[in-house]
Amino acid sequence: MNTDFSGDVALVTGGAGGLGEATVRALVTAGCAVVIADMNDAKGEALAEELGDRVRYARTDVLDDATVTAAIETAQSLGTLRYAVTSHGGFGVADRVVNREGTPAPMEGFAKTVGLYLNGTYNIVRLVAAAVAAAEPNEDGERGAIVTTASIAAYEGQIGQTAYAAAKAGVVGLTLAAARDLSAAGIRVVCVAPGTMKTPIMESVGPEMLAKFEAAVPFPKRLGKPSEYGALVLHALTNPYLNGEVIRLDGAQRFGPR
Repeated sequence: MNTDFSGDVALVTGGAGGLGEATVRALVTAGCAVVIADMNDAKGEALAEELGDRVRYARTDVLDDATVTAAIETAQSLGTLRYAVTSHGGFGVADRVVNREGTPAPMEGFAKTVGLYLNGTYNIVRLVAAAVAAAEPNEDGERGAIVTTASIAAYEGQIGQTAYAAAKAGVVGLTLAAARDLSAAGIRVVCVAPGTMKTPIMESVGPEMLAKFEAAVPFPKRLGKPSEYGALVLHALTNPYLNGEVIRLDGAQRFGPR
């Protein structure tokens, strides 16, 4: 297990959000420098200021090569970029393929959702991997690792989740192929598929809905903690034999149709 992050840098997309912030904190605690790549300037800058000199905020649109490249350059100014975590989000549509009136779902919502979650993930993987491939390998030949974020909706998409489920299923499918592509560069790829996590956005639904969501989880009988996601990401980045795998983090939850 590699637990020495001295001189290493990670780039975390969505790093100012619930799962991303937990990941940033876990990485900083482990000794890694971090770039918070996000669009929320206020939260990103506040988190970077709180965590100190080894953390930077970089305003980043995951679909815009220029801002991603700038975030990569910021990471390289802190040390050797070896890791990336894609935990960005913030958009989704709830459309049936055909609604009760017989109207087909708008294509725009599907395309935008897939664009953010799948295309955005791929864009980070390809651009960060190219930068990491220039790093010196360790004694095992590893140069770094990338952790992406899917969802258990990739396996059990619910009614109205076609766009989100398809996007996250794409992230799942990307995992092994990308791991194989990047094996020659010594870069591992691992995917985490969370269930229902207690992020600030999820908490905003109110206590009644939260109780309903918690009741659907077999054990532990609660929503997942962002810190548990961060801990799993940290393990994936440090376990050198974990590669090309998708790990569910869901308390044995399986989504029903609704």
